[in-house]
Amino acid sequence: MIETDVLVVGSGPAGSSAAALLSTYGVENILVTKYRWLSDTPRAHITNQRAMEVLRDLGLEHEAMLYATPNHLMGNNVFCTSLAGEELGRMRSWGSDPHTQARHKIASPTTMVDLPQNLLEPIVFGAACARGTRARLSTEYLSFVQDEAGVTATVRDRVSGEEYPIRAKYLIGADGGNSQVADDAGLPMEGRMGVGGSINILFKADLSKYVAHRPSVLYWVLQPGSNVGGIGMGLVRMVRTWNEWLIVWGYDITKPAPTVTREICEQIARQLIGDNEIPLEITGWSTWTVNHMHAKSYQNGRVFCMGDAVHRHPPSNGLGSNTSIQDAFNLAWKLAAVVKGQASPKLLDTYTTERAPVGKQIVDRANQSIAEFGPIFDALGLLGSTDPVVMNANMTARKEDTPEGRERRKKLREAIAFKVYEFDAHGVDMNQRYVSDAVIMAPGDRHEFSADRELVYQPSSVPGARLPHVWLVRDRQNYSSLDLVGHGRFTLLTGIGGEGWRAAAKAADEALGLPVAVFTIGPDGDYDDPFGDWARVRGVEDEGAVLVRPDQVVAWRAPTRDGDRTGLLAAALKRILGRA
Repeated sequence: MIETDVLVVGSGPAGSSAAALLSTYGVENILVTKYRWLSDTPRAHITNQRAMEVLRDLGLEHEAMLYATPNHLMGNNVFCTSLAGEELGRMRSWGSDPHTQARHKIASPTTMVDLPQNLLEPIVFGAACARGTRARLSTEYLSFVQDEAGVTATVRDRVSGEEYPIRAKYLIGADGGNSQVADDAGLPMEGRMGVGGSINILFKADLSKYVAHRPSVLYWVLQPGSNVGGIGMGLVRMVRTWNEWLIVWGYDITKPAPTVTREICEQIARQLIGDNEIPLEITGWSTWTVNHMHAKSYQNGRVFCMGDAVHRHPPSNGLGSNTSIQDAFNLAWKLAAVVKGQASPKLLDTYTTERAPVGKQIVDRANQSIAEFGPIFDALGLLGSTDPVVMNANMTARKEDTPEGRERRKKLREAIAFKVYEFDAHGVDMNQRYVSDAVIMAPGDRHEFSADRELVYQPSSVPGARLPHVWLVRDRQNYSSLDLVGHGRFTLLTGIGGEGWRAAAKAADEALGLPVAVFTIGPDGDYDDPFGDWARVRGVEDEGAVLVRPDQVVAWRAPTRDGDRTGLLAAALKRILGRA
């Protein structure tokens, strides 16, 4: 029988990230996928700052940037009647607005980019294999049984047809929105599948003359009468600038999925481009459904699920692969600590406690973003009639020097601006806060937000928050505070007068078998804080300490050096690791 510490089912962003992290942490793992290779379509693409921080922690940020479309080519979110036709309006998106751009730069050492899934997966999957993951392609998961000591999964080699068991201490189901592992684990789900139907059309065409002057990831095309129900809205999505594209076109979910042909794809593409002469090549198509479902628990015993297996939603807000990667970042270090005997299995219960609320939030947010197109349709007069003649007349009315035209222009500006909740919701990406047994909050600690939580990222060092990013200096080089932490280990950050924390960390290592890195920040310390930014966000005195988990989340704070530092740190670590 083949044996391993962790069996990962699925090679998408969640599964490949989990495998890469586990291998980086020195945990044996096997990854199986029923496919012969990785994703062959771009599917997920928006890669936000938090996901980029995970790639940075893995040492993969530079490689990701080599393949990504940079942020400055992402920002003009365009609404039009066709790419060659009339522009209805646009908005600055993904941190390209000067005001939000500043907040993005302050928030993270990384930048939001567009990195299609078929380019992202080989980077992370390759790192996993290079670092020790044993990957088995064309290997289909069939079932599992678990007992007190582990999980036995049955898989099938799709080339030979052979079925065989793999024995693991833990099983991760990262097998997508139709997850067999989640079904077999009986994870409780809430919501509904199939709330809408969509067609993806992949094509190649040089559209530079229509888009280069307004670079964007997304071009929304409204064409009254071109679809069932009156409002024909299609999306032309940039895959590679400016000659690879993906169209999203809806279909009636109450009817069977349509039969799609190359001729239909070309007709839709030319309709949305608005140019019947431009050369184009249809390269593929598929149908899919919009879902609104999330798991209330991510775990059954030794079986865990992540990614689309537990949060199933439309691509609105660009949350899919980002949330999947962050699921892996949360679980991998906990599995590593338990496998190595550093933590109690009780630590694994905090995976659901911490990530399930995030999953519910992003599923609800993504579906709400679809509904928020309504005010745009209303402003253009597209909701009161299904007659294309009337609808087009209403759209034209916005250009007239009349009270109605003035009101339509005002409503359209406001409706497009309101889409900031989909296309520039920095807080949704970065404001995640954990409350669990793996976080120790003091009596006065609160997760508070002084501005809109969905729109504005608000840094905090309160336990449960991601460690704030600030720039520090060492040997004439700049380092993010996030570069000091992570990498599969706990880290203790202190300042002048906090030297005693080093002895406390060493004692904790000897007592618990858990290495804790210690860095002093301040003049003549390991890193200097020349701007004073760290002093402003750390939430403790110079001689205090901030304990950070391997996933860069603040776990505990000691405001000062008062008390038995060795005892305080040991007690905190035991409690976080479930060993108290």
